[in-house]
Amino acid sequence: MLERDPRDANSLWQGKDALVLASKSIARLSLLAAAGLPVETVSIEVDERGIEARLLQEGASPAKIALELSIAKALAGSARHPGRLVIGADQTLALGDERFHKPANLEAAAQQLRRLAGHTHALHSGIAVALDGEIVFRAVESALLSMRELSERSLAAYLAEAGPTVSSSVGGYQLEGLGIHLFEKVVGNHMVILGLPLIQLLAFLRERGDLL
Repeated sequence: MLERDPRDANSLWQGKDALVLASKSIARLSLLAAAGLPVETVSIEVDERGIEARLLQEGASPAKIALELSIAKALAGSARHPGRLVIGADQTLALGDERFHKPANLEAAAQQLRRLAGHTHALHSGIAVALDGEIVFRAVESALLSMRELSERSLAAYLAEAGPTVSSSVGGYQLEGLGIHLFEKVVGNHMVILGLPLIQLLAFLRERGDLL
């Protein structure tokens, strides 16, 4: 909760309470904090693979899956935080019709990177905001990333230096860190690549009157 008067004319943030981020993603938290938004994080458990399996049976696109997972997280967080704006966010990675998840270990990361090397894949970042059990904002935005060809030597060097952190991100890379060495071209908003369509979120908050 915020301690200061939200009507402070010298603050961009005019909301009554801090935002609630239903995620432990450090990248998303950092983006929100860097934008001057007060935010608290909560750990939310949803059946991501079950939701994804159902959506795939319905023929949903990777972008739709990212959005629906975001909605599920926002609603789950909202159930525990009445009266608060709760942000849910998720991201999917697709190479054509092939979908990827976070690699379980270094070997799984190596397999994903071998598959992605030399190709252009899409990252779809979804976001949803819930208030008292209702979705009041939703959006999804995509970016295209072209990974360079990787020799086994360069792949091994990258994995050795990046270490276990490769398991924290889908595709086995973090573009904001050592993962940048893997790419030859990136088309899209950097914040979307990090997992949060921040500009669209800010526009929503301004429309509500929570931001100047």
